[in-house]
Formats: sequence, C-alpha cells, structure tokens
Amino acid sequence: MKNELVVKSNQVIEASYRLSVVEQRVVLSAIAKIPKMCEVSDDEIYTVSVQDLQALGVHEKTAYRDLKEAVNRLYERSISLDIDDKLIKMRWVQRIEFTENQSIVALRFSKDILPFISNVKANFTQYMLSEVAKMQGAYSVRIYELLTQYKSVGERSIAIDDLRIMLDLGSRYKTTGNLIAWVIDPSIKEINEQSDLKVTATPQKTGRKFTHIKFTIKQKQKPKTLDPKRDPNTPDFFVEMTDAQRLLFAHKLSELPEVGSEYAEIGESAEDFTKRLADMLLEPKKFRMFYPLLEQLGFGSKKIQSAPIKQVDEPKFLDFPNMQINRISYGMSRDKKFNHLKQESESPDDFMQRLRIMLKDPKQQIQFYDYLKSQK
Repeated sequence: MKNELVVKSNQVIEASYRLSVVEQRVVLSAIAKIPKMCEVSDDEIYTVSVQDLQALGVHEKTAYRDLKEAVNRLYERSISLDIDDKLIKMRWVQRIEFTENQSIVALRFSKDILPFISNVKANFTQYMLSEVAKMQGAYSVRIYELLTQYKSVGERSIAIDDLRIMLDLGSRYKTTGNLIAWVIDPSIKEINEQSDLKVTATPQKTGRKFTHIKFTIKQKQKPKTLDPKRDPNTPDFFVEMTDAQRLLFAHKLSELPEVGSEYAEIGESAEDFTKRLADMLLEPKKFRMFYPLLEQLGFGSKKIQSAPIKQVDEPKFLDFPNMQINRISYGMSRDKKFNHLKQESESPDDFMQRLRIMLKDPKQQIQFYDYLKSQK
C-alpha cells in the first residue's frame, strides 16, 4: 500500500454519492491498481483481497465477510456526475466475482465511470492511499478528497447545500449545528490525526443564515530524510546538475507516485510538471529535499566537502538512422508507457509522427534517454 496512488477526476471528487467506509476502501483499493497514464478498457478486472482491506484498517476476523458484503452493496450503488450541464447517474461496477478459497473478490468498473478514474490527464486529484487508510468515517474520506483537491490553494469555501448534495445526506442532519457536530467535526478530527493535512472548519453566514463552510488547509511538515552516508554536520550541501541531468532526473521524479501526489498541481500536464521539477532542482533547498529520491534513481555523490562528486552518465544525443527512428517511434506510439504524452483526439499515426520529431530534437530526446539506450 505504501506507493499506491489514487487518481480521480475532479468531477468524481465533487459528485453526489454515498458509500460506506468499507465500500470506499474497496473502490479506492481497486482504483489504486489501475495503471496510470494509459488507456484501459472496461474488460479489465481488478482484485481486492482480504490483505488489502486489512492494510486499510479492517479487522482480520471480519475482513472477508466485510469484503463480500461491501462488494455486494457496491454492485447496487450509483454515482451522479454533473457533465456538460447534465446530471448523469451511473453505476460504479458492472460485474463482481468471488474466489472463496483465496478470500479475493474481483470487480469490473462500469464503462461510464472508467474515464473518470483512469488515464485522467487534466482536472484531477491524486493522493496516496495510505493517507486515508486508517480513517473510520465514510465522510472523513470524502471530505479529505474535497480538501486535498485544494491543498495547493490553502483554503476552500463550500456551500452547505452543495456539501449536502456531494455527501448525499438527503434529509439527515438538517440543521447546520447537527451537520457540524455529526459530520464535519468528526471528519476534521480524523483528517488531522490520520492524514497529511491539518484542517480547520469555520461556518460562514450570508445575512443571518449559515450558508458556507470555510476550510483552511495546511500540509503537515514531513520529517526530513537525510542520506545516511552523508556527514550530518554538513547538511547544506548542493550538487549543481547539468541541464541534461536536471531534465532527465526531473522526468524520473515525475513518474514516482510519492512525488506526483505531493507536488503535482491540479490540472497540470506531465510535461509542465517535469519542467517545474527541473526548475526546483536548481534550488539548493529543494535539491536537498529530493536528494534521497535522486540517489535511488541513480544520481549519486560522495561526501561533498571531502571528496569529488560521483557523477552519473551524462545524457547524450543519440543519433539514430531514419529507419530506426521510424521503428522506435512506431513502437512508442503503441506502448501504453508513453500514453501520457498523447494528445486528446490524436490518432496513432499523428502521435507517431510527433514522436519522430521529438526523437530528432536533442532537447526533447533527453526525457527518453534510458529507453533509447536500450534500443541501441
């Protein structure tokens, strides 16, 4: 579960639906297993095991019973999305399977919901599954998603009527006092105790009536992880990377789930995120922050003040013959690994042609350096 990333369209984050906490855990476990940045069909089946639910806080003795009951209920559940000024109601799943002897269930997401939880390239929210793993309240998970969507902004004001619709409260908790006491306050308490956010909620009035809840959102400071091989008395080191190295390692960093969930901005393209990471690596403070991950990705250095830097291979322009460029670009255009580069409505042939141009451009070719080396 450590590196499982949940990615949802903002339309799903703000949709109207109600799931129990166990049903949410099943859905989130399955979503986290969907390959990122590539096309998937509604024929794909995603399994959720007892071990998955135990990692999300379900008791060992009741895990399989809870799993079966949750999946059976989930089969009947729907979600209402606002799409192009139309309210569209759709099912979460279209098929469920039980493997009793292995304590596993398998589900297929409905064709309608799949575009909003897979290969989402814009207007999406992502977070690590571990951030909601220990939450016991179904509303806590929903409110966490609504707030993590705005964590880079630092605050969010939600109309109380809209919040009721999103949480599908119906006639429950009619007064603002009950809503705060039974839904918002317990959720905020769990979010503050269990997640990466520190949140406060303040009811706001329009005239004499409470109409909105203003949430302030802060990200908790994570303890800094220092390189154990480094001299603890010289923590302020900085290695100046070449432009080629910065682009190469920024691309590698952008593919790490923990980096994407923490630093990617709402609606930001993969290319823009990579460029922004490359700029961050120019700053000593941010370089030190990323250094443990950079080292894992192959960028190494010895003690900076007492020994020369151990440099990685400098990415170089790889000059392929046209025939080989054609072959490589064709393979890349059909490889799901590169689907995040494909533009909307772009045909495979147009995508291949654009890849050919990128492979001939020294500046753009750098991001594919590792892949191209394997093609030599």
